[in-house]
Amino acid sequence: MMLTACNGIMGGLYDEDNGGNTYDNDAVSVHGTLYVDASSWTDWYYIDLHAIRDSIVKGAEPDLTFEPWPIPTEETASFDQEGSGIYTYWYDIFGEGVTKREYRSAYPTAKQPEPEQWDIAVHRNNVRTNGGAAAETNGTDMTDDKALTPYTTDMTGDEVNESDVWTISEKMIQSLIGNQRIKVNPVLSRWLTMEIPPMPPAFMQNDHVFLLRMKDNTYAALRLLNYISPTAVKCCLTIEYRYPVLIEN
Repeated sequence: MMLTACNGIMGGLYDEDNGGNTYDNDAVSVHGTLYVDASSWTDWYYIDLHAIRDSIVKGAEPDLTFEPWPIPTEETASFDQEGSGIYTYWYDIFGEGVTKREYRSAYPTAKQPEPEQWDIAVHRNNVRTNGGAAAETNGTDMTDDKALTPYTTDMTGDEVNESDVWTISEKMIQSLIGNQRIKVNPVLSRWLTMEIPPMPPAFMQNDHVFLLRMKDNTYAALRLLNYISPTAVKCCLTIEYRYPVLIEN
C-alpha cells in the first residue's frame, strides 16, 4: 500500500507513527487494493475506508476481513416506512433478457442490518453508499487529483431499487426472482453489469475510476480491477482504492 501526503484536506491534526515521526493525520492519502468475495446472493459486505486509512497511517494492520451481513427474508407483519421487503419480478430470461420484467408480488421484511461505521457496501454487482454520492470518470488514473476534481459537480446519490438486488433464486427456473428493496447507487453499480441472455449470465467490467463523495464531504477514488476469483467464481471483487482524494474548490 502507498502513503501520500494530500496537503489541504482538513489539515492541522497531528499524530505520531510507531517510529515517533510526526505526520498530518488528515492529510495522508492511502492507495491500495481490497478483495471482497461478494458472490453470495444472500449477504451484503461493508467496507469502511475511513478505518482502513486510519489503521495504515498509524502503522497498524487494517482489518480486511469483510463479514457477511444477511439480507432479511423472513416476512414481518407490515411494511416499514422505507418499504423494506422482498419484491418478486418475472424476468424474460429466455427471451429479450432481464431488462424486460414484470412485477409479481411483495412482502415486508425487517430493514437491512448494517454496522455502525461504513462507507460502501457490495452485493454481487450491486453497490450502496452510506449517505454518499458517486460519479464515473472517463479515465483510469487514480492519482490525478486535477482530473478527478471536475466530476464533483455531477454526482449521483443512492436510489430505491426493487428489481436488481437478486436475493431469492428458488423459482428462477420459472423466471421468478425475489429482490431486496433497498437503496443502491446506480453509478457505482455500473462498475460491473450483468447481461442475460446469454445463459449463464455474462458480466461486463467497467475499469473507469469512480469518484465517491462520503457523507462527511471527503472523497475517495475507486476502480474495479477484477471480478473473478482465482477459482473462477464471479462477483469476487478486487477493488483499487485511494482515500482521501484532494479536491480543489
